[in-house]
Amino acid sequence: MMSSIDLSPLYRSSIGFDRLASLIDNALSAEPVAAGYPPYNIEVLDNDRYAITLAVAGFERHELDIKVEKGVLSVCGQKSTQSDRKFLHQGISDRTFERKFNLADHVEVVDAALNSGLLTINLVREVPEAMKPKTIAITQTDSDSKVLEHEADEPANGKAKAA
Repeated sequence: MMSSIDLSPLYRSSIGFDRLASLIDNALSAEPVAAGYPPYNIEVLDNDRYAITLAVAGFERHELDIKVEKGVLSVCGQKSTQSDRKFLHQGISDRTFERKFNLADHVEVVDAALNSGLLTINLVREVPEAMKPKTIAITQTDSDSKVLEHEADEPANGKAKAA
């Protein structure tokens, strides 16, 4: 397995992708999540809307915490109390967890809902107007009229015009 990726060819012709290197490096060096708990889905709803759904069976709303900091969405689950219940078999996990998701620029969390043991976090990409593509109008100028205007502004051969 590769331990590093050389992104220098990308930097020769791209601007603003410096964060990409750290994202790839973090993804390659991240420790595996213990048994993939809790399981989750990432869904594309349309061009600019996404949803992350985590299976958090047994967790109450107050035991879950969602934070976004520096482009990283963190979802944590902390069981408030351990009961004195005795199990012959416990297949439903209620352990503490933390899942992190790297968000692209301009992706914001809209809301979150807990329904039937599934926590759904809705996200939207909101590109600012200044960042959206725009068309630049090209005007046609008459090269002859530019020369005539230029000559009218300056005296010929550096001599002042007679009045």
